[in-house]
Amino acid sequence: MAFKHRSIAYLLSILLFVSLHVANGIPPETICGSTVNPTYCKNILANQNGNKKYLMMVGEGINQTVITGDHNVVDGFTTFNSATFAVVGQGFVAVNITFRNTAGPSKHQAVALRSGADMSTFYSCSFEGYQDTLYTHSLRQFYRECDIYGTVDFIFGNGAVVLQNCNIYPRLPLSGQFNSITAQGRTDPNQNTGTSIQNATIKAADDLAPKVGTVQTYLGRPWKEYSRTVFMQSFMDSFINPAGWHEWNGDFALNTLYYAEYSNRGAGSSTVNRVTWPGYHVIGATDAANFTVSNFLSGDDWIPQTGVPYSSGLI
Repeated sequence: MAFKHRSIAYLLSILLFVSLHVANGIPPETICGSTVNPTYCKNILANQNGNKKYLMMVGEGINQTVITGDHNVVDGFTTFNSATFAVVGQGFVAVNITFRNTAGPSKHQAVALRSGADMSTFYSCSFEGYQDTLYTHSLRQFYRECDIYGTVDFIFGNGAVVLQNCNIYPRLPLSGQFNSITAQGRTDPNQNTGTSIQNATIKAADDLAPKVGTVQTYLGRPWKEYSRTVFMQSFMDSFINPAGWHEWNGDFALNTLYYAEYSNRGAGSSTVNRVTWPGYHVIGATDAANFTVSNFLSGDDWIPQTGVPYSSGLI
């Protein structure tokens, strides 16, 4: 495909990646290595000052270009600083890259990617971890045709986020844990933030598939008081718990959150036995349209410049 983005397309060869490191102040402990194909890099903070806009990184494909790390909370990192890859510069685009945190479920919070970049776009990328895999920290973000793997709260943060045509793969958690796909962190009802998941496919990862009867998997739980998450036009396999959603701590946020479902499909999509919290809703097309790329992200103003395909409204 031809990208129309205004930046230089940084190809993830070793030479160009080193150039990108120097340009963006990436710490010297960052390590890249290659056996020609695939290419692996570790622990990257791209454009940490946010002063370089419209950077694009194009890899050779999922599992071909891999950025990997193992920082985690158990080993002394904060969740924020555990990210294998983090970016804050406006207009960042990543294509055909795997972002991976290999810490494993016993290390608890361990982020594969953290984005605080406004108008950031991720296309045909994979995000792989267990707890807290994808940290959609802040500002507007768009994910298209990506794979996301995790266990506990593995899509979390307080950005304004649309994930479109993505594959979501809950994995096998630690014994005694349950899976929660989302943990959205809106702290104020006036914030135009939330997580919108449109036309996704939600299936068990290979390690979970033979044990789905022993692990409960939920669509999300409220990390903060005004947590807002919408699943729409998505396929949910049968392993999704019939209640759909899980509490964070007792009745915290159950009156103030906004959780909604619209026109989903699959054996796990039935809303008949969903939670009855005041903040939970089964919505129609008019309300669902508020969480589309066009309306929620003003995406028609900036996504076309990236060259990444997208659907502006409901599908």
